[in-house]
Amino acid sequence: MICPACKHDMLVVEYHDIELDYCNRCKGVWLDSAELELLLKSHGFGETKPFLDGILNSEEAVSTEKKRNCPICGHKMKKTAICEQPETVIDMCHDEHGLWFDGGEIRQLMRHLSREHQPEHDAGEQVLAFLEEVFEAPGQSGDGNTRTQE
Repeated sequence: MICPACKHDMLVVEYHDIELDYCNRCKGVWLDSAELELLLKSHGFGETKPFLDGILNSEEAVSTEKKRNCPICGHKMKKTAICEQPETVIDMCHDEHGLWFDGGEIRQLMRHLSREHQPEHDAGEQVLAFLEEVFEAPGQSGDGNTRTQE
């Protein structure tokens, strides 16, 4: 897959049967439709459907960022705000192919959700540790749970 931000090849990272597409150059992450929900549920965030439905049904956010094209269908994606403090604006395919997180935005989302929804067994910290392990040093696997490929 080609990165919608910097146009370089992305890596596929598999974690708990969830495939994330990661750009080693700009540190962005693409999550196909429903993968964000799987990631959150796998780490004990429980019922996140209202939050995720809010993202899908949100209005276009005002942003100075250039609109990106969906790496699946090629259409311009909509900008949508997912957090207020700090404001985090992600890109979402209108045809629900997936979500694009610029470098650091998925961490902001996890911190926001950890404050809003108390996850089970420090799940928020587990997700953040995973993100830092994989996305700070792509291609390195610590315990065999993470696999990267081009």
